Amino acid sequence: MTTEAVDAGRRGNRRERGAIRRALRGALRSWRGRIGLVMALAVLALAFLGPLVAPHAATDFVALPSSPRGPGYPLGSDGLGQDVLSRVLLGGRKLLLLAVLSTGLALVLGTLIGVTAAYRRGWAETALMRGVDVLLAFPQLVFVLLVVSVLGTPTWLLVLTVAIAQAPQIARVVHAGAQDICERDFVQAVALWGVPPRQVIARHVLPSLSTPLAVEAGLRLGFSIVIISGLNFLGFGVQPGTPSWGVMINENRLGMASNPWGVVAPALVLAILAIGTNLFTDAFARAAFGEDRADDTVIGSGMGATP
Repeated sequence: MTTEAVDAGRRGNRRERGAIRRALRGALRSWRGRIGLVMALAVLALAFLGPLVAPHAATDFVALPSSPRGPGYPLGSDGLGQDVLSRVLLGGRKLLLLAVLSTGLALVLGTLIGVTAAYRRGWAETALMRGVDVLLAFPQLVFVLLVVSVLGTPTWLLVLTVAIAQAPQIARVVHAGAQDICERDFVQAVALWGVPPRQVIARHVLPSLSTPLAVEAGLRLGFSIVIISGLNFLGFGVQPGTPSWGVMINENRLGMASNPWGVVAPALVLAILAIGTNLFTDAFARAAFGEDRADDTVIGSGMGATP
């Protein structure tokens, strides 16, 4: 019976890996998935290939402040007379790298908390999940602002703070899914063999959570982009003169009457990235969980609720 349970667990893990591939194919067959992927990839290409084609350096002065478009600066100049197009092309790489790092760290922290609570049960589950509830009581942006305003904004602290703000939602989702998995026969059988909990979790629990974690990764990436760009808008996390889409919106809002592209261009890029990421994540969730469960899964995850 024990061997049969373990074999069943292995088959379940293989099915889960196959489910991710099927969900990706299903997402790419839907209009949501195709449009979302194209939008997201377009912004990624702009961010990472843009520095190679930017016509000017980020701090080059090309015209009078807030000038409309002209030869050599097709989107006009910003509030300091710098080329808007060049700063848009140069302003996305660091933002996206920080968002990816924050999301990856949040996934690690949230998964570790959620799985440990579900597997250990008892006082460990109570302590971990009550700590998660406390963090969920703070709005993410307020929590991040509180930390960075007190401790400063070195890059590592910004990434860590955004990750901590995102981790509780992931922990709630992972905890809900891992509770059922940890009660299955194959997990109980492996534990009875004396396999260390670390190996049980890594080999038999986590593979069964790969699909909801993939959905979480897409959702949390979108939130990380919004939080970091919001911090940049408020002046946190970037040095003066450094091009950043969030900073550009703040710097050029007073000159919109003369040249609206200083605000419209970076805002449009951020909107396209956020919409594209959410569309593809929604398509993936629909392909993975079905039309009926997808909306509840995405909405519940975004609010930090258990699915």
